[in-house]
This record gives sequence, structure tokens and C-alpha cells, in this order.
Amino acid sequence: MAASDGDAAWAHVLAHVVDGGHLARGEDLTTLVDDAVRPVGLTAQVLVVDLAQRMFVPIGDAADQQVRVVGTMAGRAYQLGEILPGLDDAGARVLWVPVLDGTDRAGVMRIGLGDRDDDADLRRWVWILAGLTGHLLMTKIVYSDRLRRWRSNGPLSLASELLWQMLPPRTFATDRVVVAALLEPHDRVAGDAYDYNVDGDVIDLAVFDALGHDLRAGLTTALAITAVRNARRDGETDLRAIAARADEAVLSQAGPHQFATAVLARLDTATGVLEFLLAGHPAPLLVRDGRVVKQLASAPRLPLGLTIPGPPPAVGREQLEPGDRLLLYSDGIVEARDVDGAFFGEDRLVEFTEHAAADHLSAPETLRRLGAAVLAHQDGRLQDDATLVLVDWATGAHLSMFPTDAGG
Repeated sequence: MAASDGDAAWAHVLAHVVDGGHLARGEDLTTLVDDAVRPVGLTAQVLVVDLAQRMFVPIGDAADQQVRVVGTMAGRAYQLGEILPGLDDAGARVLWVPVLDGTDRAGVMRIGLGDRDDDADLRRWVWILAGLTGHLLMTKIVYSDRLRRWRSNGPLSLASELLWQMLPPRTFATDRVVVAALLEPHDRVAGDAYDYNVDGDVIDLAVFDALGHDLRAGLTTALAITAVRNARRDGETDLRAIAARADEAVLSQAGPHQFATAVLARLDTATGVLEFLLAGHPAPLLVRDGRVVKQLASAPRLPLGLTIPGPPPAVGREQLEPGDRLLLYSDGIVEARDVDGAFFGEDRLVEFTEHAAADHLSAPETLRRLGAAVLAHQDGRLQDDATLVLVDWATGAHLSMFPTDAGG
């Protein structure tokens, strides 16, 4: 069947972005996309979300005209994963479109409608355009310090700069599983980190928390992550052997002895079988039917970098049920203190997790809000690093991150 005139026009839009994207600099993305949509009667502005997920920073000359994530239509589109209508400062009609790289939330796009009708066909095309733009944005941020500055939205500590460059995207999803992560304080994190790896049906998961709050802690965590990845890439699947590889790397450091607590896990997304190892780290929480039903405890071993003679403890095992959620976290979450010295605590963490499940929030939005709650508990300034990884083992969990009216 021949393409309609509208489809042909949008094919030219996408071709313009693809062709121009080969040579465009990161800071040129808004201009590239805006030039592409002008022939179909639209305007466009691309805004990247900062690492704290508090502000959107426009890409290009308007970088100082930031937009809040909370309390704006742009932020609501980002939080809910929906294409939402709004008005710009001059009262003109716009659409706010989530910008994803795969399923990782990269920002939003403001589409000026001009005289165009806001209909299902238009929304389908701007959603496709936003997806293409998200891919371009995250490929160019790798070698653009200007894009990195806009995304960090302020200075990063040396340790934080090191760790952010090592981490995988904050969100990954297939039609079987969603993995989302959060790391705070984004600008001063030193010893905390997360990692995951997708290998066929198996997803490897990890959370690390090194001793200290300085560059040495960051280096310890970087060594632990690298050793774990190195073991996996050598074909190692035994979590005890992978942890032993990390022991060796951490112990190899010169100077005062360092260590890192960790939880390492492997989830078979075809069967729901979860294997996990706790190295001096808080036990993950299992959420089932909207309720935290247990902590996944197992025989603990010492933190990475601390060893004793004898065989390592057995690896824990849990059979997940479809729809289960798994929450991995570092102690910076539960040990966050308010001005009166009261901990955020496990009970509050459990309560928040259950409310998020009841509200059917997506995994990345659950973590964004949980991180904001922990920060609010400490009056906006965390005293310790805090890491969260949330895993949804559920067919269709990814759908909550995509617009319901974008067509397909």
C-alpha cells in the first residue's frame, strides 16, 4: 500500500535527522530536529534531564532556561511516560513528548503545534522522532563535555565523575523484565554504585558500597565493578567465584586496606529463578502483590576485599513469581537521618515501596520519587551515598514507560 502524503513528509523528517545526525555536534540537536520538523508545520526543542532528575536543561542557546521536573507539564510527561498537551509562555499550543534512549529516560521534547491538529497520527510520529532523538543524544553525550555539563547541571566531584562514566543506563527493559537504578547524591557519590548485564535470558545485578566517602572509596568500587565484569566476560557464572575475583582486585590496592559491601545476583528471566550472594550488604526486598513479603536473606560472606580461610557460604536462591518486584539498596537509604536524628529506616522504605506498587508507578519513576523522599528526609542533603536498583519481573511492565496514545 502506498504511503500517504503525511507519511512521506514524516519520512523526510526522519531522514533529515538521521542524515544530519552523522555530523551534528551534541549541542546542535535542537537545531537539527527543529529544522527537520519545520516543513510539516511544527517546531521542536530538546531538553535533557539532569542527573538529579530535578531539572530539564534545553540543548542549545536556551540552556539557561531550565524547566522543573516537579510541578510542570514537561515533568508530568517525563514522570508518567505520556505525551501531554500544554501551552508555552506565549500561550501557543505545544506537546511535551518523553525522550527515551531505549527505555532510559533522557529528557523531553517540546513540539510547537502551530496550526496543526493534535491527533493520533501526529502523536505517533512525534513519538518516533523523540525515540530517534534520544538515541542520538546519548551517543553524542559520550564525547561532548558540553552535553555532560548540561546533564550534570553543576560540578561533580572527582569520584562521582569516575563512577558515572562506568555505570550502565539507569533503565533497561525487555518484554519480560524492567531494571531501574538510582544513585545519590549524584554530584558527590564516592563509594556506591550499581551494575547490571544482560546475557540472553539472564540478567546479572549488583550493588556496591565501598568504605569511605572519598576518591579512594570510588577507586575501590571501580575496581570491584571491573573485576566482576571481567569475571563474567571470562564466562564465569558462579557468584562465589565472581566475588572472589573482586576480592583479589580490591586487595591489590596499595595503602590502607579497603573493602566494599555488595549484593551480587543473577535472574533467569525465562524461569524466574534468582540466585544471590550477600557480601556484608543489606538483604534485597521481595515485593509480591503490592506487599513486601520478605527480605532475601542468605548465609552472608565478608565484604569484597575481606577474606577468611575455608569454603565460601552457599549462594541464596529464590523462585520469583510473575509480577514480583525486587529492590536492592545500600545502607545510605535506610540510615538517612533527619534533623532530629531519626533514620529513614526499613519500615519507611517498605511502606514507600508498597505505596508505589499500589499506584502502578513505573520502576524508574518509583525510584525517582523514593530518592526524592530520602533527600527530603535529610533536608535535601544526603550524609551518605545511597543506591537503589528495582527489578520488575513481569510481562508488560515496560508498557508503563511508553505513551498509551502513541500508536504503533
